[in-house]
Amino acid sequence: MQTIGKLEVLRKRVADLRESGKTVALVPTMGALHDGHLTLMRRAREAADHVVASIFVNPRQFGEGEDLDAYPRQLQRDSELLEAEGVALLWAPQPDEVYPTGYATNISVAGVSEGLCGGDRPGHFDGVATVVCKLFNQVLPDMAFFGEKDWQQLAVIRRMARDLDLTRPHVEAIIGVPIVREDDGLAMSSRNSYLSAEQRAQAAALPKAMRDAIAVIAQGGAVGRPLGNLREVLQVSGFDSVDYAEVRDADSLERLEADNGNARLFVAARIGGTRLIDNMAIHAQ
Repeated sequence: MQTIGKLEVLRKRVADLRESGKTVALVPTMGALHDGHLTLMRRAREAADHVVASIFVNPRQFGEGEDLDAYPRQLQRDSELLEAEGVALLWAPQPDEVYPTGYATNISVAGVSEGLCGGDRPGHFDGVATVVCKLFNQVLPDMAFFGEKDWQQLAVIRRMARDLDLTRPHVEAIIGVPIVREDDGLAMSSRNSYLSAEQRAQAAALPKAMRDAIAVIAQGGAVGRPLGNLREVLQVSGFDSVDYAEVRDADSLERLEADNGNARLFVAARIGGTRLIDNMAIHAQ
């Protein structure tokens, strides 16, 4: 596996991979890899001839007071993990390579970016859409893989790609991969490493409370009471606050007051200084 930090080199190496009609899959990440990321690499390897992974801690998707400086960076370890998964190229640019002096363009996706994490983190999804658009144009992949833990992010990327005509010929398919969970159900996340041992044990209450709420919501009726119970359970279990607990349509992300047969439960909650997010389908897929 070759690690590349300059765009002109990346484009040449990707062109080499494409010889004889070979296909290329892109898996964007911010590093601090865990088995959820590695599952994306495996799915990409199954679908394409070559995999290009990116590691870039994108400053434009971090708001004021968020953890940009503290975000874990462990390029050597991540490189070894990617090489073991058969990744062909690692695109690991510095910020000034992605956003050179004078950079002035921003992409904003309305609708699906509103509310949920978009409400709590103003400008976050502008940063996501902008960097992913740049990654698509830099790598020109046939397909790209994203984890469903960031369901709203996936919806933003799909909308952006459709609206900007990136789905063909740049990216034929944007593929969501189901959440990979720990044995106790907690969704794998790089931010889990911020938790103390006590907080990590308390965090297991999140997926359990979500499953309990889903069991009630799936029976029909208004979602207000089960969502209220979910909030109470999390705060009793050691969470400091709940940013949101909502039921939304899985495709449009329209907020729902009752299950419509295509609904998902979305939750963001804070424990200590760590913000955890999760989402689950109301009905098994």
